Amino acid sequence: MDLFTYDRSQNQKLAPLADRMRPRTLQEFIGQEAIVGPGRLLRRAIEADRLTSSIFWGPPGTGKTTLASIIANQTRSEFVKLNAVTSGVADVREVIKAAESRLSMYGRPTYLLLDECHRWSKAQSDSILPAIEAGTIRFIGSTTENPMIAMTPAIVSRCRLFRFEALTKDEVKRAVRAAIADPERGYGRQKVAIEEDALEHIASVANGDVRAALNALELAVLTTPMDADGVSRITLAIAEESIQKPVLRFDESMLYDMLSAFCKSLRGSDSDAALAWFARMTYAGMDPRIIVRRVIAHASEDVGLANPMAMLQAVAAAQALETIGMPEARLSISQAIIAVCESPKSNSVVMAIDRATEDAQKGGFQPVPIHLRDTHYKGHEKLNAGEGYLYAHDFPGHYVKQVYAPLEASGMPYYLPSEEGFEREIRKIRAARGMVNDAPRHTEGESGTGRKDQQKQ
Repeated sequence: MDLFTYDRSQNQKLAPLADRMRPRTLQEFIGQEAIVGPGRLLRRAIEADRLTSSIFWGPPGTGKTTLASIIANQTRSEFVKLNAVTSGVADVREVIKAAESRLSMYGRPTYLLLDECHRWSKAQSDSILPAIEAGTIRFIGSTTENPMIAMTPAIVSRCRLFRFEALTKDEVKRAVRAAIADPERGYGRQKVAIEEDALEHIASVANGDVRAALNALELAVLTTPMDADGVSRITLAIAEESIQKPVLRFDESMLYDMLSAFCKSLRGSDSDAALAWFARMTYAGMDPRIIVRRVIAHASEDVGLANPMAMLQAVAAAQALETIGMPEARLSISQAIIAVCESPKSNSVVMAIDRATEDAQKGGFQPVPIHLRDTHYKGHEKLNAGEGYLYAHDFPGHYVKQVYAPLEASGMPYYLPSEEGFEREIRKIRAARGMVNDAPRHTEGESGTGRKDQQKQ
């Protein structure tokens, strides 16, 4: 054994357990069966060394970098790794230049793995586009962010996207057991025993992140003395000390996804689900004002006049937040969330204003009818302003039938009350006044402004 071999061996031993246990082959790879399982597209492409430019995205510790390393080990192409945080345009140009030379002289393509690829600027992204299009570079991006949101469209459109999901609890347990049993890279040459409840705790708290689980195992083993039998026994108490409570990853894509789930729970009348998302969003550190604004919006959009009190609850929650702040305001916000969820639902309000807006967008505005014109100035009589106006309070029931709408308004009725909650009473009042409660606005196949279709998504 020479000096250099010894150094490499020592470095391997000193490396963190998670790095030592990084799978080297597809057979060792744990999780992501949907994309790299037997017969799946990504696996076939890797095995055939025909992987095209791709982006791997998903939560930390799910195998993105590991799979890239496996590709590097299996490919006959050159494999170059850069980090988007520390690499600039000059680094990219250097890689491209070397790749062009390698391809022309030896016919050997180059893979470029870019870690944290969502951090690349537009200028950096543009610098590599010609090389990707020419096939000089096979790009592999790795990111925890949704590339459709966080990356430039030009790069995304030229890559195949592969989404990595958090590993299941059983898959995390498999990884931990493999590390305990592995005699070369893990703890197979020393006696390590982990109690089932300790393993369960680590797998649960790791929340699909194998790296976090292996880091916890390593800390537990290193800090647990051997008993009389020479065994390091990992108990539940030791496991609890070795892994911290999960910190919810919160990025831009997560923001959109969590807010979407929250809003759909409000609309779907599931107060338990809405509160669960509310708790997770606040735990992650989201500005509660963002959440309250959505509650107010849905109080109109999804409840409306089916329960007018829902809007008051939502606005009161916003006022409580500004007055007393968090965490006390979480009770007021929760109350508003439950009120919106448990209220009868109606989208009549949002559909009404969308219909009116659609009508307004047609243009062709006519003058305001004479009887509706302003009379709060001297001399209005000379212009006949207000002539013929009927004052509603002078009539029985404080109602009189007359034209109030713009003359060009052709799409009425706009407001069509539902049969839900308080809107049933509105329907009765309108019916007594001879007003229309139900009138199909569009012929079959028309979608109006598109708002109605959007709400169903």
